[in-house]
Amino acid sequence: MNQSAFEAELVATGYTQLETKAIDPRPANTEHSHDYGIRGLVLEGAFTVRQANHSTTYLPGEVFAVTAGQSHTEEIGPQGARIFVGRKY
Repeated sequence: MNQSAFEAELVATGYTQLETKAIDPRPANTEHSHDYGIRGLVLEGAFTVRQANHSTTYLPGEVFAVTAGQSHTEEIGPQGARIFVGRKY
């Protein structure tokens, strides 16, 4: 999926606070949750999300999602990552 189409989809489905984030490589962070849902598109690198005891690595062009209140961790691949994300409250 390209960024323009993804951004239009986010807006149409009520996501706000849209932003592009560059993230340095790092191992999985501490398990946590948010009071908002999040959807993201990986633009560069690798972004791994572990939720419900299942890890999935997302590569450029792939979309990830974490629902509000869902415990999860995130790991950033050795090349870092750049993602475009939106939040839904």
